[in-house]
Amino acid sequence: MQKPQTFTNKLINESSPYLLQHAHNPVDWYPWGEEAFERARAEDKPVLVSIGYSACHWCHVMEHESFEDEAVAAIHNEHFINIKVDMEERPDVDQIYMNFVQLTTGRGGWPMNVFVTPEKLPFFGGTYFPPNPRYGMPSWPQLLQSIAEAWRERRDELMGSAFEILGELRRLTVAEPAASGINTELLDTAFASFVRSFDAKNGGFGGAPKFPAAMSMEFLLRYWKRTGNENALTMVKHTAEKMARGGIYDQLGGGFHRYAVDAIWLVPHFEKMLYDNAQLIRIYLHLYQITRDEFFRRIAEETLEYVRREMIGPEGGFYSTQDADSEGEEGKFFVWSPEEIVEILGEDDARAFCLYYDISAEGNFEGHNIPNIKNAPEETAAALGITLEELQVVIVRSREKLFAEREKRIKPFRDEKILTAWNGLMLCAFAEAAAVLGKDEYLAVARANADFLLSELVSEGRVLRTWKDGRAKLNGYIEDYANLADGLLELYQVSGETRYFTEARRLAEMMITEFWDEENGGFFFTSNDHEELIVRNKDFNDNATPSGNSVAADVLIKLATFTGEEKYERFAMTVLRLMSGQIRRFPNGFGRALATLEFALGETKEVALVGDDVSQLAAELWREYRPLKVVAVAGEMAGNDVPLLEGRAPVDGKAAAYVCEGFVCKRPVTSPQELAELL
Repeated sequence: MQKPQTFTNKLINESSPYLLQHAHNPVDWYPWGEEAFERARAEDKPVLVSIGYSACHWCHVMEHESFEDEAVAAIHNEHFINIKVDMEERPDVDQIYMNFVQLTTGRGGWPMNVFVTPEKLPFFGGTYFPPNPRYGMPSWPQLLQSIAEAWRERRDELMGSAFEILGELRRLTVAEPAASGINTELLDTAFASFVRSFDAKNGGFGGAPKFPAAMSMEFLLRYWKRTGNENALTMVKHTAEKMARGGIYDQLGGGFHRYAVDAIWLVPHFEKMLYDNAQLIRIYLHLYQITRDEFFRRIAEETLEYVRREMIGPEGGFYSTQDADSEGEEGKFFVWSPEEIVEILGEDDARAFCLYYDISAEGNFEGHNIPNIKNAPEETAAALGITLEELQVVIVRSREKLFAEREKRIKPFRDEKILTAWNGLMLCAFAEAAAVLGKDEYLAVARANADFLLSELVSEGRVLRTWKDGRAKLNGYIEDYANLADGLLELYQVSGETRYFTEARRLAEMMITEFWDEENGGFFFTSNDHEELIVRNKDFNDNATPSGNSVAADVLIKLATFTGEEKYERFAMTVLRLMSGQIRRFPNGFGRALATLEFALGETKEVALVGDDVSQLAAELWREYRPLKVVAVAGEMAGNDVPLLEGRAPVDGKAAAYVCEGFVCKRPVTSPQELAELL
């Protein structure tokens, strides 16, 4: 029986799982909102804004060490008004205070704890603080007491600092284009930067911790496609192979963990994020298109199946994350001992499995074992004295048994809120997978997701950010509009259902009217009617997820190609020009923008497929990696909304493909072979 809760605070009425995790802390938490700031003004108290997310390991640690401690909570409640923020729901708030923490401390991350005035101006911030002095840091209670004292006795000093930093935060929103503008030389410079930071031994870029750089990998694939530079393709292939054989990939259940704490992809931070898997699925699909290597297809399919199994709600929306911890231990769900494996598989199969997946008595992670593939399968088969085919049979059989056994364990916590931007990313992945792999079940998932998003997360024409337990809320940000539009465009190109194209175009128009900065150009993170914050941010950096500006530019340049409307291209190129200075200085932070630039500067093909059954032509179109294309399909539900289809008809009663490039069209063709020649 669950013990009764001693404390309940104002988070109890929230839908965010992260906020609900703190609803029974003795700290008197408020959600972000005017009620908390009104009380701060009335009581003349500073405000603690504590920001995290449900899959954040150190957020849980700080909660258990400090926020659940009644003595520490007493300091909170006496001296501060306390606000908890889910950074996934409120990235607008998170961005502002993360910029502040990075400016003032040189580093950022979560949990993030920022002290602000009742007018929301930040004056001190940091990340994790321990309950007792250690790691060269003061204890959290000491810090609370010293902030409270400074507020009482040195407030003028704090306010001066707050106004000074506000000017810095506002300057961050101004982007300066590169003097040389945007051209293929910028792409060459970016490629050279990736070559310099590439880890030729282990794959990836830079050292530990190592993150899966899906957007940069996509840029490199497009760079290879345009230039024929084999080194670009080699870097992506090597990185993808190393990741998929490492512990960052769930060898039994599919799907990628957030990042590796080391340089060799072995020990992950065990949470799984929807956005990482959405972007990585497409990298493995593209590598399969390029190489026809079944290994890349398998990783894409296993990751898609992981999402279908674990991350889709009954309504069709994709859940956000799975936690790193289960039963209070990080990674417990995913690790094994040799004894467990012998018990489940028997001696012979266990010997093969353990050798193949690096399972040993001493372990490779805190005395336990994270399955990973250190040696080539051929080497393992030779060491065991069996054929490669025999080894593969044993491995497939063993994985199935161990996966079934693992399903009996207590699973990591799953954050079941549905975020529009992240769903747009996964919608793209399932739609493209349906086309590349020829699987109708993936198209069904994509359709169900799109229909759910359009019915539940678009209200009165406006996009909402988050949905949980039947309720959508919070104004959508530029990344929500852009990623949803992008997903709908991808789904249209595969399904031929014009309603998805029409809605994508409407959302693009909304981006321009609601988010565009008329004075300086670029898209603001928040819409014109959004709650007023201390800074109206513009986000250009492609971090773990692509920036709203990058995706918006991508969507608009594709719409310009579909429609011939110069307006869309003008907005897209303005964004890319604004980003060009930052791209030149730090290409690794602009992977999606670089991939969009490849599209904008490349020789793009406009393809129209018309006729009762275009499936064979479509299969040819998606068989190879052809990133510089848009596809208009006159499916059963085609309307008149897609200009690329105007005047296009079947040829002699046969389904036909029309291919144009740079406003010049080739003759229509009716066979896959002829289409391949044109492309």
